[in-house]
Amino acid sequence: MREVSVERLVAPPVSGGLADSVFHTAATYPTRPQLALEPTDPGGPWRTVTAARLRDEVLALARGLLAEGVRPGDRVVLMSRTRPEWTLLAYALWTLGAEVVPVYPTSSIEQVRWVLADAGVRAAVVEHSGQAMTIAAACADPGALLGLWQLDLDCTAELAERGAEVPEDEVLRLRAAVRPEATAVICYTSGTTGAAKGCVISHANLAAECDTLIAGWGHLLAPRGEQPSVLAFLPLAHCYGLMVVVTCVRGGYLLAHQPEMAPAVLLPALASFRPTFLFAVPYIFERIFDEACREAEAAGHGVIFEKARAAAVAHAEAREKHTAGTGHGPGPVTRLRHSVYERAVYAKVRAVFGGRVRSAVSGGSPLRRELGLFFQGAGVTVYDGYGLTETTAAVTAQPPGRVRFGTVGRPLPGSTVRIACDGEVWVRGDTVFRGYLHDPPGLADGWLATGDTGRFDPDGYLVITGRKKDIIITSGGKSVSPQLLEEQLRRHPLIAQCLVVGDNRPYVAALLTVDQEALAHWQRLRGASGRAASAPADDTELRAQLQRAVNQANTLVSRAESIRAFEILPVDFTRQEGLMTPSFKLRRSAVTDTYAEVIEALYAR
Repeated sequence: MREVSVERLVAPPVSGGLADSVFHTAATYPTRPQLALEPTDPGGPWRTVTAARLRDEVLALARGLLAEGVRPGDRVVLMSRTRPEWTLLAYALWTLGAEVVPVYPTSSIEQVRWVLADAGVRAAVVEHSGQAMTIAAACADPGALLGLWQLDLDCTAELAERGAEVPEDEVLRLRAAVRPEATAVICYTSGTTGAAKGCVISHANLAAECDTLIAGWGHLLAPRGEQPSVLAFLPLAHCYGLMVVVTCVRGGYLLAHQPEMAPAVLLPALASFRPTFLFAVPYIFERIFDEACREAEAAGHGVIFEKARAAAVAHAEAREKHTAGTGHGPGPVTRLRHSVYERAVYAKVRAVFGGRVRSAVSGGSPLRRELGLFFQGAGVTVYDGYGLTETTAAVTAQPPGRVRFGTVGRPLPGSTVRIACDGEVWVRGDTVFRGYLHDPPGLADGWLATGDTGRFDPDGYLVITGRKKDIIITSGGKSVSPQLLEEQLRRHPLIAQCLVVGDNRPYVAALLTVDQEALAHWQRLRGASGRAASAPADDTELRAQLQRAVNQANTLVSRAESIRAFEILPVDFTRQEGLMTPSFKLRRSAVTDTYAEVIEALYAR
């Protein structure tokens, strides 16, 4: 099977832009809760904003931006963490027909300088004074900006006040002039290599993506008759995070914002807000699983948790085979074993999500099959998908009720996916962008070459096997795909991250980082001091543990592809250092450049 196509669920929009949904929902359901704001007091209730108030706030901001000189087609930077003001400002800009240019709040001066110049930005909104200074330092001519507004100085109230004299009809006239094919966002690829490119995403692209998800998967977001609620915590400068916000607004869902993805902050927010659905990346599911495992071991229930994990996986696998028509479903023994752990283990896992989530989406990178099976068995079905900034987030998704873990699903309705002769994944459809800024075609006969490699299973489910540019060719001429080894090693509880190297080298090696929480837990269990936690590379017992993990991973590949040497690094690869993308994918070239001396030493032994 080389090509799979799925018919549209929704017709492409023929008029209007993204901001129309704010006004339509307010006109039809004015009292519907649309935004949820964090409690003013710790432990207090979340405050809600109705659809009518949301419209009024968007309109007030649009009038203020118009008063400040923003016009249709102007590009405005939004440089902030995930917070309600980001959403309000984006919709205010779309109301005017202006274009949003999201920038990651941790971006360097050089990264910001590139975006400002490449996009021809006319104005910017930042979160705090540090980002304001970054914009000022990066802008060739700060005086050329129409405005530089700061959220922590309450710029939204300032803009609303500035726009008080602007007639509403003038804003509504501009909104009516917005066309589906107009540019909504210039979204710069976070990329794992090379300079960032500005992806030109239209109102129609985002509408097609979000309306398709609402039509095909919307019934999974909440129990029947209940308003879906979502906590948005992914970076809004990432297309996946942006898609989550637009989906909620278009669907009339209750949307809350959480600016931090760190589990120590995110998990209490989930417990407090209690969403009905979760959009996340594999990292979040991995951390939730690891934390549940460590807590069980610390309480002396490690054996019980492992049995519960095995029972959940077995139950989910049996259900998966039944759905695919290759099995009879969970048998009596499997059902009994599964039920034994419902209250003791699975209910506690669901409580981490807030207690109401029964379905979730994972994106950004493929979710491990075993992890998907565990959560399914624990009562939370994770729908894995695949996409790029260039495809406005998802271009494949698991069909409702027909999840196949270890794959990224089938093409999204309205999309076609093809496997090229060299194994590269090509896509086309309603969500595929208009091209890169300054290079509008960007496509070959409508096809986007993704740079990822993959294959279809017999039922048309896509399996991502790696990146074309990530293929390692040793000095002996052996081609090695590092993804299999890296994923296998990352399954070990002590290993946080792994990068396999070996290009133009005589053999394959690896750089490993250690999960500090898991390491401290392991140290406690074996009654050792904390010395190894501060210097893991010097711990002979830890190295022996990791060597066993490497040996196990090597059983999956040939001798020529196996890891012959590894080094334990003292710190993790982080986004702040530019070694990971915002969706937690490694920037391979950045890591190898940063640790060039370590890699040289590996091969000098």
